[in-house]
Amino acid sequence: MANVNIKFNGKDFLLSCDDGQEEHLEELSISLNQRFSDLKDNLGNIGENKLLLISSIKIMDEYFETKKKIDEKKKELENLSNKFRELKTLVYEYKEKKELEIKKFTKDQNNFKKEIDKNKDDYEKIIEEVTDKIESFVNKASSNKQVQ
Repeated sequence: MANVNIKFNGKDFLLSCDDGQEEHLEELSISLNQRFSDLKDNLGNIGENKLLLISSIKIMDEYFETKKKIDEKKKELENLSNKFRELKTLVYEYKEKKELEIKKFTKDQNNFKKEIDKNKDDYEKIIEEVTDKIESFVNKASSNKQVQ
């Protein structure tokens, strides 16, 4: 434990604190002494106990207001975190949906390509058959003319 000499309301006090906390204790006592002195200047010397009580109440009021604001900010942060998680879920769901749509589109595209290739082959066969029949007809017609 460390000991720190503190001056408050013109009086010296020896306080103990954890090692390494000396500077922090001095900062706190300076702040409290300043608040106390400001109240004393504003209200006059209404008694040390009453000034200490009013200083304490003002400090507690600030503490509770700060705590209230922190709690509100925590709730806001929690709401934002929930919204972010929700958005993240929606993004992943959207991504998965689009990937499925892409797979389906790719499959449909491949099926369509196969159908086009099959129709092309069928069309080429039909053209070949028709060409053969026309050629055969022309040959027959030509040979019938020559026979007559």
